Amino acid sequence: MAIGQVYKIHSDFYYITSGEEHFECKIREVLKKQNEKILVGDFVEFENGHITKILPRKSFIPRPSVANVDQIVVVSALKSPDLDFNQLDRYIAFAKYYGLDVKLCFNKEDLNAEEGLIELIKSIYEPLGYQLFFTSAKEHRGVKVFEEILKGKTSVLCGSSGVGKSSLINAINPEFHLKTKEISAKTGRGTHTTRHCEIMKLDSDTKIIDTPGFSNLKFDFILPTEVDLLFDEIAVYKGQCKFADCLHRLETGCAVLENLDKIPYSRYASFLAFVEEAKEYKEKVKYEGKKVETSKKKINDKTAVKISERKRQSARNTLKQNVYKDIEHHDE
Repeated sequence: MAIGQVYKIHSDFYYITSGEEHFECKIREVLKKQNEKILVGDFVEFENGHITKILPRKSFIPRPSVANVDQIVVVSALKSPDLDFNQLDRYIAFAKYYGLDVKLCFNKEDLNAEEGLIELIKSIYEPLGYQLFFTSAKEHRGVKVFEEILKGKTSVLCGSSGVGKSSLINAINPEFHLKTKEISAKTGRGTHTTRHCEIMKLDSDTKIIDTPGFSNLKFDFILPTEVDLLFDEIAVYKGQCKFADCLHRLETGCAVLENLDKIPYSRYASFLAFVEEAKEYKEKVKYEGKKVETSKKKINDKTAVKISERKRQSARNTLKQNVYKDIEHHDE
């Protein structure tokens, strides 16, 4: 039995690195029946070309679906495409929800960004304690700082298409040869050049997970009253509001509204947008309930496949029929 880490998944094949060797494996049938989903970054046990067990994860994020990462590096472009503060806050809040450290990279510093944009970025995010760095993959500026931030960690790079994630990785190590494309002149957006998540090793202790660009991440999995905990500058006033379930919008006695002058407008706008998305989840829970029927159960710390209610009923009917047959046979 060997232990390794999944560094790429393609179709039904899982590519594993163990030491200096690479293996192509498939998942054992029992894991499929248990609905065990294997992610890039998972450490697994495998033998004879089949994964037999998924080892416990130290961290996990569902989008992009990766495991065992140390930090999220959010890559944004200062221009082409234009910086989207809502999307940036979305990634930051997402990382905070899953308890991961986050660094903020602003690429394409070589382009003539809007006047005062860099100063605005610093005024918003530096007081919150986020580490910011500015790069130009094209002119190789800030790449050394980027390398230092990645050093000794497993980092997942998140960002919309076209912001330059792949270009930055190529700037660190040209041997990766990651595909890059220009921004579409028609839409002003990038095209998806990275098609799947894959771990790339810079050295024995440093790994990068490049991810496909995406923009439709939504906060439709938490309650509206939990959203403020993802914004430190808003959460600080949470206990001071008149009502415990205050959503900091129009409520009387809201400490957040009383201190709006201390909260950047773009951050508050992002907060309100995420609250609206969370309200969708609240309605869903309200009418459907929180209980989710799973396909597996724990018995003495072991995972076992659960039998569906339909199959259980079928088994009961069969048992009854056999009992009746035994009774009839005895009477004869």
